[in-house]
Amino acid sequence: MSETSWFTEQHEHSGSSIGFRVKEKLHAEKTPFQTIEIYDTTDWGKLMVIDGCMMVSTRDNFLYHEMMSHPALFTHARAKRVVIIGGGDCGTLREVLRHDEVEKAIQVEIDERVTRLAEKYFPELCEANNDPRAELLFIDGIKYMADCEPESLDLIIVDSTDPVGPAEGLFNAAFYSSCYKALRHGGILVQQSESPLVHLDLIKSMRVAMKSAGFQAAKTLNFPQPCYPTGWWSCTMVRKGADLAGFRERGAASKQFPTRYYNVDMHRAALALPEFVREALGE
Repeated sequence: MSETSWFTEQHEHSGSSIGFRVKEKLHAEKTPFQTIEIYDTTDWGKLMVIDGCMMVSTRDNFLYHEMMSHPALFTHARAKRVVIIGGGDCGTLREVLRHDEVEKAIQVEIDERVTRLAEKYFPELCEANNDPRAELLFIDGIKYMADCEPESLDLIIVDSTDPVGPAEGLFNAAFYSSCYKALRHGGILVQQSESPLVHLDLIKSMRVAMKSAGFQAAKTLNFPQPCYPTGWWSCTMVRKGADLAGFRERGAASKQFPTRYYNVDMHRAALALPEFVREALGE
């Protein structure tokens, strides 16, 4: 590849595309589950692409990983047992294990090659992989949750790809029912929920399915994510047997670990929704 080559992801649903200038393709392989490519970009560091969709870049991954983990962990009173479904690049696992109260974090990723390539090309995301509190399983997350011991978890983070292919079964009432059963009272489920600008119907259907599984309180948080379609992303948080009226603001303000995006003000800001999203979600 020349210096003027670009990797471009075309997003048919929104009629738009996002592209990064790349220096070279570092790796490509087809696993039993998907096709993974790694690029070296001129301005965004390394870039992982799965089935033609950008998954993670060195430059902007902190936005997603911090918002998928810290708001939920500072909303829960004391999350001791955490399960991450997906998350094979290990960035969310790293953020979860910054919290001293977490005694066990289990990452359940169906495709081991995602993690092994992250260890090679994104080693900074894998710094917590050898933490004694971490357990990495390379199995089907849907089956794992279906077989999970009832009321054994405090937090479930669904850090998945888009709702197609291996991740399709992570966006329905049957999966949410498994999560509900596995959570203790007050437990939280948080799932990446795509772009509010073009995926509102998905967010609405997720919240309906979550409610049908037994969850009542729901919040959709929004944050920037330049390498994803529209550059604007979200996660949706629901809770078992308790509301989501607030979070541990004093704890978040006095956190004993570094972040690059997350802080008390950004947590509050993420909970504020634009008028068109509020209207669509009935808030």
